[in-house]
Amino acid sequence: PIPCVPWQSQTSGQYQRRVHGGCPFSEKCVFPEFFVNNPDCDPGGPNYQRYQGTKYGIYDANCGFDNVLMSYGHDEYIYQFLRSNARNLPKEALYVARFHSFYPWHTEGAYDYLASQKDRDMLKWLKEFNRFDLYSKSDNIPDVEELMPYYKSLLVKYGLDGKLKF
Repeated sequence: PIPCVPWQSQTSGQYQRRVHGGCPFSEKCVFPEFFVNNPDCDPGGPNYQRYQGTKYGIYDANCGFDNVLMSYGHDEYIYQFLRSNARNLPKEALYVARFHSFYPWHTEGAYDYLASQKDRDMLKWLKEFNRFDLYSKSDNIPDVEELMPYYKSLLVKYGLDGKLKF
């Protein structure tokens, strides 16, 4: 979830043009050079003043990322899935699922002026998770049969071992 980040369509190869998150774009976002193609960045455009005219755009200072319009991707999908299906999952785990790809904030410090105290309290969990996320893979292939009982026990513990809603 990144406010205002363009994404490339897997089918057409075209970049999404109509992306906005309600506030000025950060150069710390992925592919910031494509923001120039967003009509909301055109000073003569109908939405420019509302979204880009002030530091906060349509948001209030420290409103919290739960209240910020983010691009929909795998983070939000897994968050909604876990929220609907998992039992006893710590709130920290749900937060990490939802915002682990929000690198402009948790890695670069962008959009900090929108972060709430909850977001700041959760930052340590995002940073901890990131140690095991992208670029932390190993060339050693784990023994799946050896690991299966452990992961099955986690599925049972958090209510993810039966019928699930997608």
